[in-house]
Amino acid sequence: MSGELTEGIIKIIIREVGQECAAKGQAVSETLVAFMVKAVVLDPRNEFNVDQILTKKDVQNLTQLCVTRLLDTTNPSLSTIKMQVYFDMNYANRAALQSIFPQTALVAFISLSKKDKEQQLKNLSMLVTGIRLFNKECGKGGKGIDDLPAILNEAIPSATRTVEDSLNTCHVRAHCYTALLESMHEDQQRHRQLSSFQLKEALFNVRQYEAFLCILMSDAITGAQEVEKMNVQFTTTMEQLKNTVQNKVSVDTKEVFFLETQSQLFPEEVLTSLLEGVTVKSDEERIRETMGTRVNVSDFENQEWLFPETTADFDQLLIQYRGFCAHAIGVKGLTLPGNPAIGILKHKDRCYVFSSKESAYIFAQDPDTFIQLNIEKAKEHAELIHLLELHHQFEYLAPYTQARSADKRLMKPTTKCDSSTQTDTHILPPSIVRSYEWNEWELRRKAIKLANLRRKLTHAMQTDLSHLRRENSTQVYLPKDVSTQTKHDNSSNVPRPQVFLAGLRGGSSAATHMVKVDLTRPIDET
Repeated sequence: MSGELTEGIIKIIIREVGQECAAKGQAVSETLVAFMVKAVVLDPRNEFNVDQILTKKDVQNLTQLCVTRLLDTTNPSLSTIKMQVYFDMNYANRAALQSIFPQTALVAFISLSKKDKEQQLKNLSMLVTGIRLFNKECGKGGKGIDDLPAILNEAIPSATRTVEDSLNTCHVRAHCYTALLESMHEDQQRHRQLSSFQLKEALFNVRQYEAFLCILMSDAITGAQEVEKMNVQFTTTMEQLKNTVQNKVSVDTKEVFFLETQSQLFPEEVLTSLLEGVTVKSDEERIRETMGTRVNVSDFENQEWLFPETTADFDQLLIQYRGFCAHAIGVKGLTLPGNPAIGILKHKDRCYVFSSKESAYIFAQDPDTFIQLNIEKAKEHAELIHLLELHHQFEYLAPYTQARSADKRLMKPTTKCDSSTQTDTHILPPSIVRSYEWNEWELRRKAIKLANLRRKLTHAMQTDLSHLRRENSTQVYLPKDVSTQTKHDNSSNVPRPQVFLAGLRGGSSAATHMVKVDLTRPIDET
């Protein structure tokens, strides 16, 4: 689906769905309707083709399906999608920026570039904030400024406790749903008994809720650390305080979601009766059961496996499907926690974890098939796209904060590229006879020319002055530098004379007898 015609159809569908829901007492946002249209079109069971223009009948069917799903308030899938839309559209840190400058400077401010405006607003905000905080600290002003550290020291622990309690409840629900779904796969009677319940949708709902709660808990912990750091900086210097005030992090406890749909669909007494005879395992217990097993790398020739002792920054690897088992999602429709200690499979620069050694072996035999199976499962349950972070598989289904325009949320982007083509001027060999002439007068002219040539003669003669002439050439060699050396260097060594005289000191006789011994070596021995 592409083009201006498709954009108009999408706008019409979104408007009609919103109007019908409002007429039946259900107010829905434009963003929610747009995502629901995407989910219905993606579901292969509805047999819509995104590459073709929708007919009038297709538009009616699509509108009716969207209205039906949006009005089914008991469906956990709808609750999950609402949660995803609200969280992505509303949860963000916001900071208020106040600037004060005279009206005479307004014209100069408007003429500035966007970057210069932002810098000036930032400087003005820091200046005004610093002055007010300084006056409040000195007791000379700052009226209306709340004691932010005290408020945060009270609000953050409260928010943390609330999120932690919700997380515990969420974990219990997820473990119960997983146990029930596993029992359905093992026992056909249980499958018939529980098939009427939307257990898969409920499991996806609680897992998405768990992921958002973990984000809130992480922000709460970060907020507590920031508050402690701010308190230390406040006691040191006011200059450091001015730099940290604008970076404060707060948690709004009103943005915490509650499992209203879960409690309505599965009350405690109903859930307790369904769990009779079923063993419920927590995520931690499942991981502990598989801690002693790991993949044998020698069993695979063309697959790359990562382990803690052989991989640097093993804990920092980006795991696909938010850390859930890559095999259980598409095969069983379960979100089982993956155990990295079994081995992380690296396939096409993406990392996958598994809940058991058997699942890892099955997945590794044909990863592309199971990856495609997970994509098909996400098409059937659109909430899995956000839960499992599959936006790279659905490029035209970007997060809601990246797709604000409602008329562009359904269209698949048009692929564009620069290309060029070159062809030969004449593919076949030329068959043109260059000597052909169609003009009769030109033929007559050529005939007269040939007739005149027959009467022409060429004469040549040689004179006495020219018959002995010839071309002569001489080659000489340029002079070159030549040198000769006749000097010869030589040397000789004369032996040093050595003479020994004996008997000069006398002896036992009265007469002196001196003996002279010549110790000089011969010349030929030197």
